[in-house]
Amino acid sequence: MLAAMSTPALRSSPQATAVSRDRGDACPGTLRLHAADDGALARVRVPGGVLTVRQARVLADVAERLGDGDLHLTSRGNVQLRGLDDGCAGELAGLLDAAGLLPSRGHERVRNIVASPLSGLDGRGALDVRPWLTALDAALCASQAARALSGRFLFALDDGRGDVAGLGADVTVRATADGGARLGLGAAGEALQVSAEEAARAALLAAETFLEAARTSGAQVWRVDELALPEGELLDAVGRRLTAGGIRHERRGRETGRTDGPPPGVVGDGLSVHVPLGRLSARQWRELTHVAAGELRLTPWRGVVLPTPGTRADESLARLAATGLVTDPRSPWLRVGACVGRPGCAKSQADVRTDAAETLGAIAPHGLPLYWSGCERRCGHPRGDRVDVVAEPGGGYRLSTAVGGEEPRTTSMHDPARLAAALAEITS
Repeated sequence: MLAAMSTPALRSSPQATAVSRDRGDACPGTLRLHAADDGALARVRVPGGVLTVRQARVLADVAERLGDGDLHLTSRGNVQLRGLDDGCAGELAGLLDAAGLLPSRGHERVRNIVASPLSGLDGRGALDVRPWLTALDAALCASQAARALSGRFLFALDDGRGDVAGLGADVTVRATADGGARLGLGAAGEALQVSAEEAARAALLAAETFLEAARTSGAQVWRVDELALPEGELLDAVGRRLTAGGIRHERRGRETGRTDGPPPGVVGDGLSVHVPLGRLSARQWRELTHVAAGELRLTPWRGVVLPTPGTRADESLARLAATGLVTDPRSPWLRVGACVGRPGCAKSQADVRTDAAETLGAIAPHGLPLYWSGCERRCGHPRGDRVDVVAEPGGGYRLSTAVGGEEPRTTSMHDPARLAAALAEITS
Protein backbone atom coordinates (compact mmCIF):
# COMPACT_ATOMS: atom_id res chain seq x y z
CA MET A 1 0.00 0.00 0.00
CA LEU A 2 1.25 3.49 -0.80
CA ALA A 3 1.47 5.69 2.28
CA ALA A 4 0.91 9.44 2.40
CA MET A 5 3.99 11.52 3.12
CA SER A 6 4.56 15.27 3.17
CA THR A 7 7.47 16.02 0.86
CA PRO A 8 7.58 19.75 0.03
CA ALA A 9 10.45 19.28 -2.43
CA LEU A 10 8.11 17.29 -4.67
CA ARG A 11 5.44 19.97 -5.10
CA SER A 12 4.87 20.55 -8.79
CA SER A 13 3.58 24.11 -8.53
CA PRO A 14 6.34 26.73 -8.76
CA GLN A 15 7.25 28.31 -5.44
CA ALA A 16 9.49 31.34 -5.00
CA THR A 17 12.33 30.32 -2.68
CA ALA A 18 15.09 32.66 -1.56
CA VAL A 19 18.50 31.13 -2.26
CA SER A 20 22.05 32.40 -1.99
CA ARG A 21 24.59 30.26 -3.80
CA ASP A 22 27.91 29.63 -2.08
CA ARG A 23 29.81 28.78 -5.26
CA GLY A 24 30.07 29.89 -8.87
CA ASP A 25 27.81 28.65 -11.62
CA ALA A 26 29.29 25.39 -12.92
CA CYS A 27 26.66 24.82 -15.63
CA PRO A 28 28.49 23.24 -18.59
CA GLY A 29 28.74 24.73 -22.06
CA THR A 30 30.86 24.18 -25.13
CA LEU A 31 33.86 26.18 -23.92
CA ARG A 32 33.82 24.81 -20.38
CA LEU A 33 33.25 21.08 -20.36
CA HIS A 34 31.90 19.05 -17.46
CA ALA A 35 33.79 15.98 -16.26
CA ALA A 36 31.42 12.99 -16.13
CA ASP A 37 32.11 9.31 -15.51
CA ASP A 38 31.76 8.53 -19.22
CA GLY A 39 34.06 11.35 -20.31
CA ALA A 40 33.72 15.09 -20.74
CA LEU A 41 30.29 16.56 -21.45
CA ALA A 42 29.46 19.59 -23.60
CA ARG A 43 26.10 21.34 -23.65
CA VAL A 44 25.37 23.09 -26.93
CA ARG A 45 22.80 25.87 -26.55
CA VAL A 46 20.25 25.85 -29.37
CA PRO A 47 17.96 28.89 -28.91
CA GLY A 48 14.37 27.88 -29.56
CA GLY A 49 15.66 24.40 -30.41
CA VAL A 50 16.05 25.56 -34.02
CA LEU A 51 18.85 24.02 -36.08
CA THR A 52 19.43 24.25 -39.80
CA VAL A 53 19.90 20.90 -41.50
CA ARG A 54 23.58 21.76 -42.03
CA GLN A 55 24.07 22.57 -38.34
CA ALA A 56 22.35 19.34 -37.34
CA ARG A 57 24.65 17.31 -39.59
CA VAL A 58 27.69 19.03 -38.10
CA LEU A 59 26.52 17.99 -34.63
CA ALA A 60 26.21 14.38 -35.77
CA ASP A 61 29.72 14.50 -37.21
CA VAL A 62 31.06 16.01 -33.98
CA ALA A 63 29.33 13.36 -31.83
CA GLU A 64 30.92 10.56 -33.86
CA ARG A 65 34.32 12.18 -34.24
CA LEU A 66 34.83 13.48 -30.70
CA GLY A 67 32.21 11.81 -28.47
CA ASP A 68 30.24 8.64 -27.86
CA GLY A 69 28.40 8.90 -31.19
CA ASP A 70 25.04 9.86 -29.67
CA LEU A 71 23.21 13.16 -29.29
CA HIS A 72 21.38 13.77 -26.03
CA LEU A 73 18.40 16.15 -25.91
CA THR A 74 17.81 18.22 -22.77
CA SER A 75 14.64 19.52 -21.15
CA ARG A 76 15.42 22.94 -22.64
CA GLY A 77 15.70 21.81 -26.23
CA ASN A 78 19.50 21.89 -26.17
CA VAL A 79 21.96 19.17 -27.21
CA GLN A 80 24.53 17.44 -25.04
CA LEU A 81 27.58 15.65 -26.38
CA ARG A 82 28.98 12.98 -24.04
CA GLY A 83 32.06 10.80 -23.91
CA LEU A 84 34.33 13.61 -25.09
CA ASP A 85 38.09 13.59 -24.60
CA ASP A 86 39.28 16.25 -22.14
CA GLY A 87 41.62 17.73 -24.71
CA CYS A 88 39.05 18.27 -27.47
CA ALA A 89 37.59 21.59 -26.27
CA GLY A 90 39.47 23.72 -28.80
CA GLU A 91 38.59 21.50 -31.75
CA LEU A 92 34.96 21.28 -30.60
CA ALA A 93 34.63 25.06 -30.33
CA GLY A 94 36.14 25.53 -33.78
CA LEU A 95 33.71 23.10 -35.41
CA LEU A 96 30.69 24.63 -33.70
CA ASP A 97 31.84 28.16 -34.51
CA ALA A 98 32.21 27.31 -38.19
CA ALA A 99 28.64 25.97 -38.20
CA GLY A 100 27.22 29.15 -36.67
CA LEU A 101 26.49 27.48 -33.33
CA LEU A 102 28.80 29.73 -31.35
CA PRO A 103 27.94 33.32 -32.36
CA SER A 104 29.34 34.86 -29.17
CA ARG A 105 31.84 33.07 -26.98
CA GLY A 106 31.06 35.39 -24.09
CA HIS A 107 27.38 34.46 -24.21
CA GLU A 108 27.44 30.78 -25.18
CA ARG A 109 26.11 29.50 -21.84
CA VAL A 110 23.37 32.15 -21.47
CA ARG A 111 21.56 31.57 -24.80
CA ASN A 112 18.88 29.54 -23.02
CA ILE A 113 15.65 30.18 -24.90
CA VAL A 114 12.72 27.82 -25.37
CA ALA A 115 10.02 28.63 -27.93
CA SER A 116 6.72 27.08 -29.00
CA PRO A 117 7.94 24.39 -31.42
CA LEU A 118 4.80 24.37 -33.57
CA SER A 119 4.73 28.14 -34.01
CA GLY A 120 3.94 29.01 -37.60
CA LEU A 121 3.23 25.39 -38.55
CA ASP A 122 -0.29 24.56 -37.38
CA GLY A 123 -2.11 27.90 -37.24
CA ARG A 124 -2.96 27.58 -33.55
CA GLY A 125 -0.77 30.25 -31.98
CA ALA A 126 -1.65 33.93 -31.73
CA LEU A 127 1.46 34.75 -33.77
CA ASP A 128 4.66 33.19 -35.09
CA VAL A 129 7.35 33.67 -32.44
CA ARG A 130 10.32 33.00 -34.74
CA PRO A 131 10.98 36.76 -35.24
CA TRP A 132 11.03 37.13 -31.44
CA LEU A 133 13.53 34.28 -31.21
CA THR A 134 15.90 35.81 -33.76
CA ALA A 135 15.64 39.25 -32.16
CA LEU A 136 16.10 38.06 -28.57
CA ASP A 137 19.11 35.89 -29.36
CA ALA A 138 20.77 38.76 -31.24
CA ALA A 139 20.03 41.22 -28.44
CA LEU A 140 21.25 38.77 -25.82
CA CYS A 141 24.56 38.26 -27.61
CA ALA A 142 24.98 42.05 -28.00
CA SER A 143 24.40 42.77 -24.30
CA GLN A 144 27.53 43.09 -22.19
CA ALA A 145 25.45 42.86 -19.02
CA ALA A 146 23.82 39.59 -20.10
CA ARG A 147 27.17 37.80 -19.93
CA ALA A 148 26.64 37.69 -16.14
CA LEU A 149 23.48 35.57 -16.40
CA SER A 150 23.67 32.04 -15.03
CA GLY A 151 23.74 29.11 -17.40
CA ARG A 152 20.47 28.09 -15.75
CA PHE A 153 18.60 31.34 -16.47
CA LEU A 154 15.80 30.62 -18.96
CA PHE A 155 13.73 32.65 -21.43
CA ALA A 156 10.47 31.29 -22.87
CA LEU A 157 8.74 32.59 -25.99
CA ASP A 158 5.17 31.30 -26.16
CA ASP A 159 3.04 31.87 -29.26
CA GLY A 160 -0.12 32.00 -27.14
CA ARG A 161 -0.97 28.31 -26.93
CA GLY A 162 0.56 28.03 -23.44
CA ASP A 163 3.02 25.20 -24.06
CA VAL A 164 6.36 26.75 -23.05
CA ALA A 165 4.63 29.23 -20.72
CA GLY A 166 4.27 26.34 -18.27
CA LEU A 167 7.99 25.50 -18.09
CA GLY A 168 8.91 27.81 -15.23
CA ALA A 169 11.18 30.16 -17.18
CA ASP A 170 12.73 33.20 -15.52
CA VAL A 171 11.38 35.50 -18.24
CA THR A 172 8.31 34.39 -20.20
CA VAL A 173 6.87 36.30 -23.15
CA ARG A 174 3.47 35.04 -24.25
CA ALA A 175 1.61 36.28 -27.31
CA THR A 176 -1.92 37.53 -26.70
CA ALA A 177 -4.97 37.36 -28.92
CA ASP A 178 -5.04 41.16 -29.34
CA GLY A 179 -1.66 41.11 -31.11
CA GLY A 180 0.39 42.08 -28.05
CA ALA A 181 2.60 40.19 -25.63
CA ARG A 182 2.58 39.54 -21.90
CA LEU A 183 5.90 39.57 -20.03
CA GLY A 184 6.10 37.47 -16.86
CA LEU A 185 8.87 36.85 -14.32
CA GLY A 186 9.43 33.48 -12.66
CA ALA A 187 6.40 32.27 -10.72
CA ALA A 188 4.93 35.76 -10.25
CA GLY A 189 1.18 35.96 -10.76
CA GLU A 190 1.21 39.25 -12.63
CA ALA A 191 2.77 40.34 -15.91
CA LEU A 192 3.38 43.39 -18.06
CA GLN A 193 1.53 43.82 -21.35
CA VAL A 194 3.79 45.20 -24.10
CA SER A 195 3.56 45.45 -27.86
CA ALA A 196 4.63 42.47 -29.97
CA GLU A 197 7.23 44.66 -31.66
CA GLU A 198 8.94 45.39 -28.33
CA ALA A 199 8.59 41.90 -26.84
CA ALA A 200 12.15 40.69 -27.44
CA ARG A 201 13.76 43.91 -26.19
CA ALA A 202 11.49 43.90 -23.14
CA ALA A 203 12.59 40.33 -22.33
CA LEU A 204 16.26 41.31 -22.39
CA LEU A 205 15.64 44.42 -20.25
CA ALA A 206 13.82 42.22 -17.72
CA ALA A 207 16.84 39.93 -17.46
CA GLU A 208 19.20 42.88 -17.06
CA THR A 209 16.93 44.29 -14.34
CA PHE A 210 17.13 40.97 -12.50
CA LEU A 211 20.93 41.15 -12.61
CA GLU A 212 20.87 44.67 -11.17
CA ALA A 213 18.49 43.63 -8.40
CA ALA A 214 20.66 40.61 -7.56
CA ARG A 215 23.78 42.80 -7.33
CA THR A 216 21.96 45.30 -5.11
CA SER A 217 20.74 42.55 -2.79
CA GLY A 218 24.25 41.15 -2.39
CA ALA A 219 22.97 37.59 -2.81
CA GLN A 220 24.50 35.22 -5.32
CA VAL A 221 21.44 33.90 -7.14
CA TRP A 222 20.95 32.30 -10.54
CA ARG A 223 17.17 32.29 -11.06
CA VAL A 224 14.45 34.90 -10.64
CA ASP A 225 12.58 32.89 -7.99
CA GLU A 226 15.73 32.65 -5.87
CA LEU A 227 15.79 36.42 -5.35
CA ALA A 228 14.36 37.42 -1.97
CA LEU A 229 12.24 40.50 -2.76
CA PRO A 230 8.76 41.56 -1.65
CA GLU A 231 6.05 40.41 -4.03
CA GLY A 232 5.82 42.59 -7.11
CA GLU A 233 9.01 44.57 -6.43
CA LEU A 234 11.03 43.05 -9.27
CA LEU A 235 8.13 43.49 -11.69
CA ASP A 236 7.90 47.14 -10.64
CA ALA A 237 11.62 47.58 -11.32
CA VAL A 238 11.21 45.99 -14.75
CA GLY A 239 8.33 48.35 -15.47
CA ARG A 240 10.50 51.35 -14.63
CA ARG A 241 13.26 49.99 -16.87
CA LEU A 242 10.82 49.55 -19.74
CA THR A 243 9.54 53.10 -19.30
CA ALA A 244 13.10 54.44 -19.35
CA GLY A 245 13.66 52.48 -22.56
CA GLY A 246 10.59 53.96 -24.22
CA ILE A 247 8.50 50.76 -24.01
CA ARG A 248 4.87 51.31 -23.09
CA HIS A 249 3.35 48.71 -20.80
CA GLU A 250 0.38 47.88 -18.59
CA ARG A 251 0.18 45.58 -15.60
CA ARG A 252 -1.99 42.53 -16.22
CA GLY A 253 -2.66 39.07 -14.83
CA ARG A 254 -0.94 35.97 -16.22
CA GLU A 255 -2.56 32.99 -17.87
CA THR A 256 -1.58 29.51 -16.77
CA GLY A 257 0.51 27.32 -19.05
CA ARG A 258 0.58 23.61 -19.79
CA THR A 259 3.49 21.22 -19.44
CA ASP A 260 3.00 19.02 -22.49
CA GLY A 261 4.51 19.20 -25.93
CA PRO A 262 3.30 18.29 -29.43
CA PRO A 263 2.15 14.68 -29.87
CA PRO A 264 3.93 12.46 -32.40
CA GLY A 265 2.54 12.36 -35.91
CA VAL A 266 1.52 14.90 -38.51
CA VAL A 267 1.26 18.43 -37.05
CA GLY A 268 0.07 21.01 -39.55
CA ASP A 269 2.88 21.57 -42.05
CA GLY A 270 5.27 19.34 -40.19
CA LEU A 271 5.99 16.06 -38.43
CA SER A 272 6.58 15.44 -34.75
CA VAL A 273 8.55 12.56 -33.23
CA HIS A 274 9.48 11.67 -29.67
CA VAL A 275 12.97 10.51 -28.70
CA PRO A 276 12.95 7.76 -26.03
CA LEU A 277 14.85 9.09 -23.01
CA GLY A 278 16.19 11.89 -25.21
CA ARG A 279 19.02 9.84 -26.69
CA LEU A 280 19.57 9.78 -30.45
CA SER A 281 22.08 7.73 -32.36
CA ALA A 282 23.91 9.48 -35.19
CA ARG A 283 21.90 7.28 -37.60
CA GLN A 284 18.58 8.44 -36.15
CA TRP A 285 19.75 12.05 -36.17
CA ARG A 286 20.81 11.87 -39.82
CA GLU A 287 17.49 10.31 -40.79
CA LEU A 288 15.79 13.35 -39.26
CA THR A 289 17.92 15.66 -41.39
CA HIS A 290 16.97 13.72 -44.54
CA VAL A 291 13.26 14.13 -43.80
CA ALA A 292 13.38 17.78 -42.63
CA ALA A 293 12.78 20.66 -45.02
CA GLY A 294 15.40 23.22 -44.05
CA GLU A 295 15.41 22.95 -40.25
CA LEU A 296 14.83 20.85 -37.15
CA ARG A 297 13.09 22.12 -34.03
CA LEU A 298 14.13 20.38 -30.82
CA THR A 299 11.47 20.51 -28.12
CA PRO A 300 11.78 20.79 -24.32
CA TRP A 301 9.93 17.45 -24.14
CA ARG A 302 12.77 15.57 -25.84
CA GLY A 303 11.09 15.50 -29.18
CA VAL A 304 11.80 16.90 -32.62
CA VAL A 305 9.48 18.81 -34.94
CA LEU A 306 10.32 18.78 -38.63
CA PRO A 307 8.78 21.39 -40.93
CA THR A 308 7.99 19.22 -43.94
CA PRO A 309 5.43 20.72 -46.30
CA GLY A 310 4.46 18.04 -48.79
CA THR A 311 2.34 14.96 -49.31
CA ARG A 312 4.64 12.13 -48.18
CA ALA A 313 4.08 12.47 -44.43
CA ASP A 314 3.12 8.82 -43.84
CA GLU A 315 6.18 7.57 -45.70
CA SER A 316 8.44 9.91 -43.74
CA LEU A 317 6.94 8.84 -40.40
CA ALA A 318 7.46 5.19 -41.34
CA ARG A 319 11.13 5.89 -42.11
CA LEU A 320 11.60 7.57 -38.74
CA ALA A 321 9.73 4.86 -36.85
CA ALA A 322 11.98 2.23 -38.43
CA THR A 323 14.97 3.83 -36.68
CA GLY A 324 13.34 3.55 -33.23
CA LEU A 325 11.91 7.05 -32.96
CA VAL A 326 8.38 7.31 -31.56
CA THR A 327 5.71 8.31 -34.09
CA ASP A 328 2.68 6.81 -32.31
CA PRO A 329 0.88 9.21 -29.91
CA ARG A 330 -0.20 6.19 -27.83
CA SER A 331 3.35 5.07 -27.05
CA PRO A 332 4.17 4.70 -23.33
CA TRP A 333 7.55 6.29 -24.06
CA LEU A 334 5.80 9.68 -24.11
CA ARG A 335 5.30 9.39 -20.37
CA VAL A 336 8.74 8.15 -19.35
CA GLY A 337 11.86 10.21 -18.74
CA ALA A 338 15.17 9.61 -16.97
CA CYS A 339 18.46 11.22 -16.08
CA VAL A 340 21.62 9.69 -17.57
CA GLY A 341 22.16 7.37 -14.55
CA ARG A 342 24.94 4.80 -14.47
CA PRO A 343 27.50 4.47 -15.94
CA GLY A 344 27.57 8.10 -17.08
CA CYS A 345 27.14 9.75 -13.67
CA ALA A 346 29.21 9.00 -10.58
CA LYS A 347 26.42 10.15 -8.25
CA SER A 348 23.83 7.79 -9.69
CA GLN A 349 22.83 4.77 -7.62
CA ALA A 350 21.43 2.75 -10.56
CA ASP A 351 21.29 2.25 -14.30
CA VAL A 352 17.94 4.03 -14.45
CA ARG A 353 17.61 4.03 -18.24
CA THR A 354 17.84 0.26 -18.46
CA ASP A 355 15.38 -0.14 -15.60
CA ALA A 356 12.98 2.35 -17.23
CA ALA A 357 13.05 0.42 -20.51
CA GLU A 358 12.55 -2.95 -18.81
CA THR A 359 9.45 -1.77 -16.91
CA LEU A 360 7.91 0.23 -19.77
CA GLY A 361 5.01 -2.20 -20.17
CA ALA A 362 3.95 -1.75 -16.56
CA ILE A 363 2.88 1.88 -16.92
CA ALA A 364 -0.85 2.51 -16.66
CA PRO A 365 -2.10 3.64 -20.09
CA HIS A 366 -3.65 6.94 -18.95
CA GLY A 367 -2.02 7.60 -15.60
CA LEU A 368 0.79 9.78 -14.31
CA PRO A 369 4.08 10.07 -16.20
CA LEU A 370 7.27 8.70 -14.66
CA TYR A 371 10.65 10.30 -14.20
CA TRP A 372 13.56 8.07 -13.19
CA SER A 373 16.43 9.63 -11.23
CA GLY A 374 19.69 8.02 -10.16
CA CYS A 375 19.93 10.18 -7.04
CA GLU A 376 18.08 12.82 -5.02
CA ARG A 377 19.19 15.64 -7.33
CA ARG A 378 16.63 14.48 -9.96
CA CYS A 379 18.57 16.16 -12.76
CA GLY A 380 16.38 17.14 -15.71
CA HIS A 381 13.07 16.27 -14.05
CA PRO A 382 10.01 17.79 -15.72
CA ARG A 383 7.51 20.22 -14.32
CA GLY A 384 3.93 19.18 -13.72
CA ASP A 385 2.26 16.15 -12.17
CA ARG A 386 4.36 12.99 -12.25
CA VAL A 387 5.76 10.03 -10.33
CA ASP A 388 9.35 10.41 -9.20
CA VAL A 389 11.24 7.11 -9.25
CA VAL A 390 14.45 7.76 -7.32
CA ALA A 391 17.22 5.20 -6.84
CA GLU A 392 18.16 4.68 -3.20
CA PRO A 393 21.73 4.25 -1.89
CA GLY A 394 21.04 0.79 -0.49
CA GLY A 395 19.46 -0.49 -3.69
CA GLY A 396 15.95 -0.35 -5.05
CA TYR A 397 13.80 2.71 -5.68
CA ARG A 398 11.57 5.14 -3.83
CA LEU A 399 8.37 5.97 -5.74
CA SER A 400 6.62 9.24 -4.91
CA THR A 401 3.74 11.09 -6.55
CA ALA A 402 4.12 14.81 -7.21
CA VAL A 403 0.63 16.12 -7.93
CA GLY A 404 -0.36 19.74 -7.38
CA GLY A 405 -2.80 20.16 -4.49
CA GLU A 406 -2.42 16.59 -3.23
CA GLU A 407 -0.40 14.98 -0.49
CA PRO A 408 2.36 12.84 -2.05
CA ARG A 409 2.05 9.05 -1.92
CA THR A 410 5.27 7.16 -1.50
CA THR A 411 6.62 3.65 -1.26
CA SER A 412 10.06 2.06 -1.31
CA MET A 413 10.60 -0.96 -3.53
CA HIS A 414 13.73 -3.04 -3.01
CA ASP A 415 12.44 -6.19 -4.70
CA PRO A 416 13.13 -5.93 -8.48
CA ALA A 417 10.49 -8.56 -9.16
CA ARG A 418 7.79 -6.34 -7.62
CA LEU A 419 8.93 -3.03 -9.12
CA ALA A 420 6.74 -3.29 -12.21
CA ALA A 421 3.64 -3.99 -10.12
CA ALA A 422 4.39 -1.01 -7.87
CA LEU A 423 4.81 1.23 -10.90
CA ALA A 424 1.50 0.06 -12.34
CA GLU A 425 -0.25 0.83 -9.07
CA ILE A 426 1.22 4.27 -8.47
CA THR A 427 0.74 5.51 -12.03
CA SER A 428 -2.91 4.44 -12.25
